Amino acid sequence: MTDDYQRKFKIILDKEQSMARRLALSLIKPKPLTVWEIMIPVIFILNYVKLKHSREIFIQNQIFTKKMALDATLDMKKKDLPKAAVMAQIDAKTKELVASVPGGIYSDDIRQQQLSEIDLLIDHYSLLLKAPGTDYAALVTHAYRSAADYSSFLEALQSAEKAVISAAHRTLGNQADTHTAAKIESITANMRAAEVSHFYSPQSRP
Repeated sequence: MTDDYQRKFKIILDKEQSMARRLALSLIKPKPLTVWEIMIPVIFILNYVKLKHSREIFIQNQIFTKKMALDATLDMKKKDLPKAAVMAQIDAKTKELVASVPGGIYSDDIRQQQLSEIDLLIDHYSLLLKAPGTDYAALVTHAYRSAADYSSFLEALQSAEKAVISAAHRTLGNQADTHTAAKIESITANMRAAEVSHFYSPQSRP
């Protein structure tokens, strides 16, 4: 059973990383090549590395709560822990992060909203880890028997994510990039809508 949970863990994590990567590619675009980059390859390589690094940072930021929730859910299954126990561990870990991040950028306001998102995600990932299936679509469609059920979860997740962003705006004030946040929300909503349509089409149902 542990091996089965580990296999599904990887399926779910790969999906979350893939979605974050698609977001990064949509938002962080390469600049047009300059004449110097064409003439001097090392300049192009350095700029490419910076672009790739920026995207990787974005991806890690996007899956921060997802990975934390997924790790906790796997712990619950493998060690037979109650949800309250893993939430207490996450609470303690994120409190340490608030104290360690300089400049007040990571506030307790943001942390509290992330805890709410993680709480929701643990329930979601628990359903997926219990569901039969060899790919993400199969796990979802066994865990959520209708498109309406899955859409209801995604709407709750979007609200939780929006609450985190609102907390970040309150914390950062004028430093917050509201334009990019709105683009992330729009692109994510479109990707999820397409996902629901694909997963629950008659041809795709298990």
